Amino acid sequence: MESEIEYDILAYLSNNPEAGDTVEGIIEWWLLEQRIKSETEKVKSALSRLVAKGLIVENKRKSSGAYYRVNRRKYGKIKSILKDRSQ
Repeated sequence: MESEIEYDILAYLSNNPEAGDTVEGIIEWWLLEQRIKSETEKVKSALSRLVAKGLIVENKRKSSGAYYRVNRRKYGKIKSILKDRSQ
């Protein structure tokens, strides 16, 4: 595949075979939708890894799904990770 954009267009059309749009519509609707789906999976994976490492805490809520926040006991480690990354 030549580019991620080509893949995203084909993925959108595969899920919506009756779709058709202008360049502007494809950018605004098709590509945005594909990116949101892709980024959603990446965010879920990242959250899982951070919870597994104990850096963030996941609270399950019946009404609105999981809620994430910093693990205050790991705040020093988090600052160290961020400092190391920025150097």
